[in-house]
Amino acid sequence: MRSLLCSALFALILASPARAGNLLDLSVVDRDSGDTLTTYVQNGKLYVPGTPGHRYAVRMINRTGGRVLAVLSVDGVNAVSGETASANQSGYVLDAWESTEINGWRKNLDEVAQFNFTSLPNSYAAQTGRPANVGVIGVAVFTERDDRWIAQQQIERAPPPPASRPWAKDAESARGSSANESVAGAAAKSQPSQAQADGAIARSEPKRERLGTGHGDREYSHVGTTQFERASNQPAETLAIWYDSYRNLAARGIIPRRPIASREPQPFPNGFVADPPARYRYR
Repeated sequence: MRSLLCSALFALILASPARAGNLLDLSVVDRDSGDTLTTYVQNGKLYVPGTPGHRYAVRMINRTGGRVLAVLSVDGVNAVSGETASANQSGYVLDAWESTEINGWRKNLDEVAQFNFTSLPNSYAAQTGRPANVGVIGVAVFTERDDRWIAQQQIERAPPPPASRPWAKDAESARGSSANESVAGAAAKSQPSQAQADGAIARSEPKRERLGTGHGDREYSHVGTTQFERASNQPAETLAIWYDSYRNLAARGIIPRRPIASREPQPFPNGFVADPPARYRYR
């Protein structure tokens, strides 16, 4: 009983629904099942099992009372600009305590190309000649510069009107500027259910093929624009989640295999002695 309890606690430690950072929560949602993918931990790295062919979204939740900029990288590619990812590029601004789900590669202010789990050769990164970093989702988080001391000097001036929505595309990323950042994104309101059963994920995969993220169908996703000035040139926090198929992660020992239940023989399984079958009776 004691060893069984310890095993159960160990399994709970290994599996968690999301990556909780100090500034941002990061998780992956299977859009076809509606489930938040369970996160497994090995050697300090976080992994989620994806189902080939399924669409997915990256969910980010701002845990702070101020705005943050989240530069999203998928397979080493910036999800907004399509550039090989770097922390000083454009990303998504989340308002205080705001949650959003990013459903795809940003094509313009009205559309994204859906994220979907596909084979590595069919991934967007591989198709554009950048397969080296396929299999990881990362976010570099920046806090906003505090200009309250400037506001005190300009107290007689009327404050500018607030932006209609905290999203914009970076107008200065080509110059590598970290100030006056423009970003693009879309907020999500749905709350998907718990992760899909591991066994069901495993049964849905016909072969052990390493996964990447494809450039899927376009869908409507209108966003607005805003300005954001970073408090520093370096991210205040960096989060990452690696992904692959359930079978591949299990084969690598990242997802613990469930032990086969064993049954001990019982000394008193029934009340009375029954007659044996006729073929075993003494003659």
